[in-house]
Amino acid sequence: MKQSYISFFILLFSFMGYSQQGISGTLIDGDFNEPLPFANILVKETGDGITSDFDGKYAFELSAGTYTLVFSFVGYETKEITSIIVIGDNYTTTDVVLNSVAQGLDEVIVSIEARRNTETSVLEIQRKSASLLDGISAQAFRKIGASNIASAIKSVPGVSVQDGKYVYVRGLGDRYSKSILNGVDIPGLDPDRNTIQMDLFPTNMLSNVLVIKSARADLPADFTGGVIDIVTKEFPNQEEFSISLNTAYNPDMHFNSNYLSDKGSQTDFLGFDNGMRKNKIANSFLGNTFDPRFNQTEEGLSIINKIANQFDPQMAPNVGTSNLNYSFGIFYGNQFKFGEDKSIGILGSLSYKNEQSVYENAQNNIYNFSPDKKVFAFEENRIQSGTIGNQNVIANGLIGATYKSAATKIKFNALHIQNGESTSGSFRQLTRFSDFIDFNKYNLEYTERSISNGMLSGLQNFSDGDFKIEWTLSGTLAKVHDKDIRNTTFQDEEGIFSFQENTEPKRIWRTLDENNLVGKIDATKKNQFLGSNAVFKFGIYRSQKERDFSIAQYSVSSTYTSEQDWSNYAGDPNQLFNPNNIIGPSNPEGSYINPQTTISQDANLFNSKQFNLAAYISNEFNISEKLKSILGFRFENYQVHYTGENSQLGQIYDNQKIINKSNLFPSLNFIYSLKENQNLRIAYSLTTARPSFKEASIAEIYDPLSNLFFIGNINIRPTYIDNFDIRYEAFGEKAQLLAFSAFYKNLTDPIEIGFVAASTSNYTPLNLENATVFGVELELRRSINSLFPSIRNLVLNFNGSYIISDEKYSEDEFKLRTLGLREGQTISNSRPLQGQSPYLINTGLDYNNQEKNVQIGLYFNVQGKTLEVVGDGFYPDVYTMPFNSLNFNLIKQFKGNRSLTFKITNLLNDERESRFEGFNNESQYFKLRNVGRLFSLGYAIRF
Repeated sequence: MKQSYISFFILLFSFMGYSQQGISGTLIDGDFNEPLPFANILVKETGDGITSDFDGKYAFELSAGTYTLVFSFVGYETKEITSIIVIGDNYTTTDVVLNSVAQGLDEVIVSIEARRNTETSVLEIQRKSASLLDGISAQAFRKIGASNIASAIKSVPGVSVQDGKYVYVRGLGDRYSKSILNGVDIPGLDPDRNTIQMDLFPTNMLSNVLVIKSARADLPADFTGGVIDIVTKEFPNQEEFSISLNTAYNPDMHFNSNYLSDKGSQTDFLGFDNGMRKNKIANSFLGNTFDPRFNQTEEGLSIINKIANQFDPQMAPNVGTSNLNYSFGIFYGNQFKFGEDKSIGILGSLSYKNEQSVYENAQNNIYNFSPDKKVFAFEENRIQSGTIGNQNVIANGLIGATYKSAATKIKFNALHIQNGESTSGSFRQLTRFSDFIDFNKYNLEYTERSISNGMLSGLQNFSDGDFKIEWTLSGTLAKVHDKDIRNTTFQDEEGIFSFQENTEPKRIWRTLDENNLVGKIDATKKNQFLGSNAVFKFGIYRSQKERDFSIAQYSVSSTYTSEQDWSNYAGDPNQLFNPNNIIGPSNPEGSYINPQTTISQDANLFNSKQFNLAAYISNEFNISEKLKSILGFRFENYQVHYTGENSQLGQIYDNQKIINKSNLFPSLNFIYSLKENQNLRIAYSLTTARPSFKEASIAEIYDPLSNLFFIGNINIRPTYIDNFDIRYEAFGEKAQLLAFSAFYKNLTDPIEIGFVAASTSNYTPLNLENATVFGVELELRRSINSLFPSIRNLVLNFNGSYIISDEKYSEDEFKLRTLGLREGQTISNSRPLQGQSPYLINTGLDYNNQEKNVQIGLYFNVQGKTLEVVGDGFYPDVYTMPFNSLNFNLIKQFKGNRSLTFKITNLLNDERESRFEGFNNESQYFKLRNVGRLFSLGYAIRF
């Protein structure tokens, strides 16, 4: 049925489309890296002339042929672009950067041949920018065959991706990276992370992604590695309508008859549950009234039976055959002009992805040190292996409308992301720490995530663009609902399957709701400073975030005690809720929901609010003809208000202010022009990293998936970071680049998740001793033709980072590590930062034959061994091992704006591994997943 719908839409849209051709693009002010409005553009061959709008955009509708365009603006060079080819049914994109000329000079005319790759103009913008930034454009998305941000952004220097979705900048953990959407904050969708999952954003709704590595006064102060700015599409200069379809096959995962799943709801394929998994039990379910061991009355047993029957009876995964991955995307945009200088633009984008995966022989193990210090080998604590089945559905929708006149722009965007993920597992677990016990484990998990964002923004130009005011209002609602997580563990004693109180089956609901309101106003004034052009900026910013978090957990107990009783279950989790095994008036023995071991919602909920009020000023100016700078100051007042209680300590907080910090954050960025195409950059800034909602709390949150308790720290302090950067860059023709960077960061009071003293099951956020990070980056983009003239159309891309981090142990960690030392082992007073990758390598070869309309790329990505879990005197450290990702991509363009894409992911068939490592010892698996090779085929058409 779903395939029929897709076919219907393709047929319908094919009748709607029609084609246009011409030249379009954007003009950029090279001095200030901003759109250049009201510039003149002339087509030499036809004499047609227009001016750019105040977004710097222009468009000519032209017949097929070769053209020359002349771009001019008062006080700027006149640039003549020759050999612009219009062919087929396409608009040829020609983006141009105009630079100012010194006062008193005559008009400067620069004549160059048309660029065939808009990445060249992107590099020119990067060259003129006064802050350190990298980015990736929509064109690059297509070239590398990336379907979402997470798979695309790995090609940006210094950027790595964890778990296929979390983006780290310069190897620093997610705490030190910040994600913003169109310039404003967005909440994450994981209670244990500070950044949003980047695999949720499909590339078909994006214009570009910028990674800003040095702070500016107009940016939020809470980042260290970098700010990732996700920029959604603007409406096009001309009507555009496109459809894309994709399917993917993994030989290890698809058409696999060992695929595990739950029965699900009828709307799971849309990314949400229709209410089937709703928690139907009241919060007041506690006490002896609901316990059959204390209440054997007919009325009491009836209530106990009714409670158990409120739960879905499925507790074990279904076994079936997995299907292929598939996805589709639709985009429409248009601009309607009326009057002399007014227009309305609209756009709409829809994408859908449905993926299934099977991980056979997946491992999740725990090892510990031997109590005998002469023994170096790890001891098995818990060894678990089995099969995992996963279905991940992501649906996205974006609509937008923009009104523009000669001096005014008002824009509204609405974005919704819906994600439903179902995971089922069947495992064999061997426990070797205290007792040699074997278990059969079964998991059924479902997580529903969503983000809804509405943004209204405006821009008003005054004095022919010399003064402008921009404003933005944004509201975001994020939801993460874990619905009816089901864990069943049967103890296997020579074929007799039972469970004890500490291994009772569980049913869990976990709910996170967060809303985020942001408003900001930015004013920009062009002026003269020190005898040259300058830009003075000032603005205010206000954000408010509020999170509600709760957990409800129910334990399934049994009154069975004998071997004959346990045989009623036969080791099958689905028999737990068989009516013949549920306690009731006619059946006094069997399964029931235990109110004594059930965790109530009231003990596992909190409400927290974060407020941030900021104001800033900055001035961008030329100190001399060769030296350009941005000097800025940003003031932020940051507050956290908390509501919650700690049952053990008897603490109760009712909307109490627990953090109130006011700080001034300076930023300095300098760019020195060594030659026309060579820059030297130096930057300094003070930034911060703040605790998350649950970290700044007194919450005691039990995670049933890891069997750990998270203990909040109401006294946690923000981290402050001094950032120093230096960069040399040289730009060549045809998008060639050589850049070398070095950076140093000094962290005061860094926050890490560490163990609670004398406990290996309780973890808490801690402020540790000062930490330092030093790193170097190298980026190279070079045409092979410049080295070997006989080889054409081949470009080498390389960027690599080497990073050294050093963090001093806390007092408790140092003591426990000392107790766990092996014979002959010594210990220093520091270790690497948690989540810090020591090196990153991204490299690729691009072949682009425009005569045959073929693009071929081979891309390699790897990051170094990274500290994942901090050990102690009992458990070793866990490291994420390097994953060697080699991918192939081929794009063939056909007439009629059609294209075919073929991609192979993980050509080396590498595995994702995390390992325990120790002194003079063989490493052991903490986690192992065989991801296999993925072959994908895509088709796209643009009308």
